[in-house]
Order: sequence, then structure tokens, then C-alpha cells
Amino acid sequence: MNLGAKPVLEQKGPYTYRVRYLPKDNITVNDNYTVSYLQPYSALFEPSMSVGSEMDRISALNLGAAAAPSLYPQFLHEIVNGILKKANASLFQNRTVAELLWGYEDPILKQANSKDRITGIFYPYNGTADGFYNVNTGKDDISKVAIIDRWRNKKKLTFWNDSYCDMINGTDGSSFPPFIHNKKKLYFFSSDICRSIFAEYEQKIVLKKIPVHRFVVPPKALASVIENPDNHCYCKDMTISNNCTFGGILDISSCKEEKPIYISLPHFLYATGEFLNSIEGMRPNKEEHETLMDVEPVTGFTLRVAKRIQINLMFKPSKKIDILSNIKQPIYFPLLWLNETATVDDETAEMFRASLTTPMTVLGIIQITLMCIGSLLLLSCTIAFFMTKDKNDNKEDNICRDNKEDNIEKTCNPNIQNCKLDKSNRS
Repeated sequence: MNLGAKPVLEQKGPYTYRVRYLPKDNITVNDNYTVSYLQPYSALFEPSMSVGSEMDRISALNLGAAAAPSLYPQFLHEIVNGILKKANASLFQNRTVAELLWGYEDPILKQANSKDRITGIFYPYNGTADGFYNVNTGKDDISKVAIIDRWRNKKKLTFWNDSYCDMINGTDGSSFPPFIHNKKKLYFFSSDICRSIFAEYEQKIVLKKIPVHRFVVPPKALASVIENPDNHCYCKDMTISNNCTFGGILDISSCKEEKPIYISLPHFLYATGEFLNSIEGMRPNKEEHETLMDVEPVTGFTLRVAKRIQINLMFKPSKKIDILSNIKQPIYFPLLWLNETATVDDETAEMFRASLTTPMTVLGIIQITLMCIGSLLLLSCTIAFFMTKDKNDNKEDNICRDNKEDNIEKTCNPNIQNCKLDKSNRS
């Protein structure tokens, strides 16, 4: 903050919460072809799976102080600086885990007489939902099962001002249409990143004795426009992104009330080197930081998922704001990265095997057995046919030979394999 040095970060955690355990709400069947529902948000702390309590204190970025300059034009920065001074705000602060995640009264918002003085990375969360989903039942076309028809009662997004990037493609990721092909991409929509994205087939594995296909979000999904031209409309600020040549990070400020929030994979996995080099402490690792889904290919059910994303807050230099006056360049500051995982439980896996996997295995064995038996029968019939044919040919040849010895003129036709007797010269 004083000399423009690189931020030095140390990873803390995990702090674990049980989420998405509430059933879907307001389920409505619409003319049998679509179903609408809400997925309530709720988070319940799991101490046994955490390194400490929610009361652990963390030295972290001051969310309000860092975001305020981006929320107001430069001609108001002197006023912003005055508010920050009155609130005695610094660029960094010391807060508990619970405060940082779920919200705390912000002295800056209080000083600015804001109506809502609470700020937090996920605030508000408990008791909310990301909007109504309207999905296809597949009644008219099984290939449409679970495909999102509308979100928040709209067929397209309004965040990107582009017909391509505003498309809502695929499902919500919990399931896909049946009969998954390993050469096709799986598209899914995530409100957390305000866009649709895709995963590609990586390998076949076995999960709790169930064969599944693993799909992963590839590097090109968040790549720069140079590497993936389809991402042209996700580049919102050409100045900061070096004319859209930086990749691996997504500006979602347009769907987060213009707050300077950027999404990436944890530790800037697959991101352009400039992001990694601007922060000390980043150690990207594919196995730990990639997003993956294990999908059962016949039903299309996702039996295991690991959604991993990093939330970054961008702040940039401002000569009129004291705490930012010595910053040398825009910094995408990692606040946290989350690993939202879900795996089919043992009881459900057993039921799945009994209902689908085992019968299909038995059916496959029966199918192969019948094919083998059929092949053997076909081979036997073919051998018997040619053996019979050879015997008939030999028999006809013997008849012709015997008749020749009796001075009977004959004409043998090999095409129809019989003999014609000509008696015109017989005395």
C-alpha cells in the first residue's frame, strides 16, 4: 500500500459448510413440458471438516475500501477519499471468517449513510435463491431432459449485450440428457459466474463400482479471445485486459451490481502469467483446482461434481485516494476460492447399481453370449452348406461319367450343375 509492492498471500482453510441440502421449492409443472422451481440457498457450518471455527480472525482485503473507487467516477474520488478517512479505513482489515463470508456492518457504508450497511463476500445468502429455473421434462423430446428453458423467466441473459454470450445453454449441471457421448461437450449454466460454460470428456473411471465419464472444464473455456474467439463478448474492459489478450479470468461486474468482481479458477489456474506474477503465494495445481463432473453416461446423472472457482476483487491506482495512490497497476486480489463438491452416497449408489448397472451388465453378458451362439450357428450352417454342395457336385460328375461310357451324347452345364441328354443320334 505504501510502496506498491506485490501482495503476499497465504492460503487458510478449509472452512467447510453444508450447502444445497434444502429441497427445491415452489415446484410447478407447466403444461407437462417444463417444470419450474427455486433452489434455496443455505449454509451450515461443519466444524469437523474445518481447520478452525468461524471466529478465526483473518487479515484480508477491506472490501468496501477496495471496491469504492471502481463504483464511482474519478471526479468523485476526492469525496470517496474523505469518506474513507472519516471511517478510518485502510486497504486491509482484520475480520472473522464468519464476517468476511456472511457479512458485517461496514464503517464506510455507515459513514456514507447507506441504507444497507452490511457487506460480505456472499452477503446476502441464507434464505435467498438465485431465481426461478424453468427446465424441460423431455416428454416431447428425451434429448431435452433437464435443459434450461428459462432463468428468471427469461430465455437469454442480459449481462453481456451479445446474442452469443447471453445464451443460456445446457442444464444446471446436476444432470444431463441421457446417453452421454464422450466426444461431445457438456454445456451447463452457472449463476455464480453469470454465464453458460462447457466441459469436455477426459477419461472413463469407476465411482463406487459405477462406470462414469469424467468431464472437466478445459483451459479454453476461460481463455483469451486470441485462443478462443468465442469469448470475445466476455471481455468487458479492453484497457485492463490488454485489448482482451489476457485469459483465465472473467469480469462479472455487470451481474453483480457493477462491483469489480472477477472470477477465475483457484490460484489463477490456466490464467495469463500477468495475474500470477502480480501476487505472491499462487500455486496452481490441475488436480486440486480444476472443475470436474463424473457423469453416468446412460442416465446422464452427475454422480460426483467438484466446482472450483476463485473470487477476486479488482482495485486500481487512484491519485485522489490516499490508500490507492501508490498502487502501480490494477490488481486482481484473490479473496477466497471455493470447492463445492457433491458425491452420490453409498445407499444411493447401491440402489443405482441394483437398478441400472447390474441389469445392464447382465444384459451385456447375455447379448454377447447370444451373439457368440448366433455366430457359431451361422458358421456351422455355412460349413454344412459347402460340404453338401461338394457332395452334390461329385454325384453329378459321376452321373455324367457313367452316361458317357454308355455312348450317350451329353451336354453338362456347370452353371446349373446337371446333365442334359441328347438322344437324336441314338440308333
